[in-house]
Parts: sequence; C-alpha cells; structure tokens
Amino acid sequence: MGNGTSIGRVRGLGAAHHGPHHWLVQRFTAIGNVVLMSWLLVSLIMLGDYGYGNVVKWLSQPLSATAMILLVLSLFWHARLGLQVLIEDYIHDAGSKFAAISALNLATIGGGAFGIFSVATLAFGGNA
Repeated sequence: MGNGTSIGRVRGLGAAHHGPHHWLVQRFTAIGNVVLMSWLLVSLIMLGDYGYGNVVKWLSQPLSATAMILLVLSLFWHARLGLQVLIEDYIHDAGSKFAAISALNLATIGGGAFGIFSVATLAFGGNA
C-alpha cells in the first residue's frame, strides 16, 4: 500500500487532508456540548423556581453567563459542522452547494449571535 502514484504525489492529487480536522473539531464540540448541557441541566434542577426574575438573577452571575454563551457557541458550531457534511454529501451541483452552505453559515452565525445577545442582555441588565 503506497501513497498513490509518483506523478499524483508531485501534482498534489489525492486526499485534501481537511477531513480529519473537520472530524476532530466535530468531536470536540460534541464533548463540549455534553459537558455544557450537563452543567445546564444540573443548574436548572438546582434553580428550583423558573420565574423570569430568578432566571435573570441566575444568568447575571458571571460563571452562568459565560457557560451559557459557551454552550450557545458550541451548539451552533456543532450544528454547522454536521449540516455542512450533509450538504457536501447530498448536494452535487456546485451552485446549489454554494448557496446551501452560504445559507447555513448565515443561519448559524445569525442564530449564535442572537443567542449570545440574548444571554448578554439578561446578564447585563435584564429587567427583573
């Protein structure tokens, strides 16, 4: 088993070597999601009262706000990575693939920004 033909190695043909990085980042975000979702569930169980004022008070704490923002980032990044793989595997037309990945990027960046803005609004002065 070799690394392809000699001319193929010279021309740079073959594996693009981007797959392992994408796979690894997706696994890291999955681990981050498990850890942060566990934190969220435990925090919500310990919160007890789920009234608006109590949740704002909880999110006003620096640790809670930071962890929630990290959760939003990790969830949207993980979703983007997974959906990008689906688009690349099942959409074969170059123009449609470009449009779908562009729409995906806009949706995930927009959703993540909205989530971070919402957490920051509550953390830095939500009306309790």
